[in-house]
Amino acid sequence: MRRYGTFPECDGLLTLFLPLSTLLNVNYRDRITIEPGQRGGKPCIRGLRITVQDVLEYLASGMTVEEILGDFPDLTREDIQACLAFAADRERKLTSIPSG
Repeated sequence: MRRYGTFPECDGLLTLFLPLSTLLNVNYRDRITIEPGQRGGKPCIRGLRITVQDVLEYLASGMTVEEILGDFPDLTREDIQACLAFAADRERKLTSIPSG
């Protein structure tokens, strides 16, 4: 697998990470669903009870993509990429309010 960055403390985690141009082109809209009656309306993956927040927290805690996929066999690598693309898109849309 091609790697685009390395951080020794996160070895294995970044095997998923793609160039920003590729990540921005991931169409997460087919994979991330928001249903008011499921998980309190949080964004979930393909209607499953696994939220985007869950996946991001697993990655942030140091779990590798392979570990996440092993623990959640219903997930795919593309689902995890969709979570990252969703988070990047949401972050990009946040408005910064100047102080003062």
